[in-house]
Amino acid sequence: METILDGNHLLTQSEVNKFLMATLLCGLIGAEREFRSKQAGLKTMIMIGLGSTLFTILSVKIGLGSHDRIASNIVTGIGFLGAGVIFKEANQVKGLTTACVIWIVAAIGMAIGAGYFEQAIGVTTVVLVALLTFPFLEDMVETRFTKRSYRIVKRYEGESLEKYEQDIKSSKLKFTRGKQELENGIISGTWVAIGSPKNHKRFVDRMLQDEKIIAFDF
Repeated sequence: METILDGNHLLTQSEVNKFLMATLLCGLIGAEREFRSKQAGLKTMIMIGLGSTLFTILSVKIGLGSHDRIASNIVTGIGFLGAGVIFKEANQVKGLTTACVIWIVAAIGMAIGAGYFEQAIGVTTVVLVALLTFPFLEDMVETRFTKRSYRIVKRYEGESLEKYEQDIKSSKLKFTRGKQELENGIISGTWVAIGSPKNHKRFVDRMLQDEKIIAFDF
């Protein structure tokens, strides 16, 4: 009984405060993720924050001479959790931001567990500002620097596909030439172009009216 009631096994007011702060800070980040319908939302972020906080507290309490013995493994463990939300869809990799948020929430939980409240609050503020403002900045950039891939296939009539590169330029798009191939009288080429959606539409409309094109991927 004496061992069970030992002071090291009792839940102190300081630890309660740490758990409450972890719930609040990680919950704020989770609420933003929940609002945007991401895989890892409110409940997930709170659980990650509380788990990291508890592991850090236990690492200090039972770590004996090495207080980072348990806490150091949080970084490794959270990496596997973050990898689970990253997946590839078509030509895009999705979930990287959510994985980063999981990683930073674990770090916030560790900071709270170690008693670094100011750092935890400061980082949470920065993360929230970034998550709330970056989508608007991304939309602004998207309207000017939209990237699209194009593939044109036509019958070879003794000329290269340079004409279509001129069409891309005249549509005010910057492009990078990809693979071009000639086989069985059919010539094909790919390009990656960057520009505004309006300029992309201008180029696509022009290509759709070209009767020489057999296939056009856009």
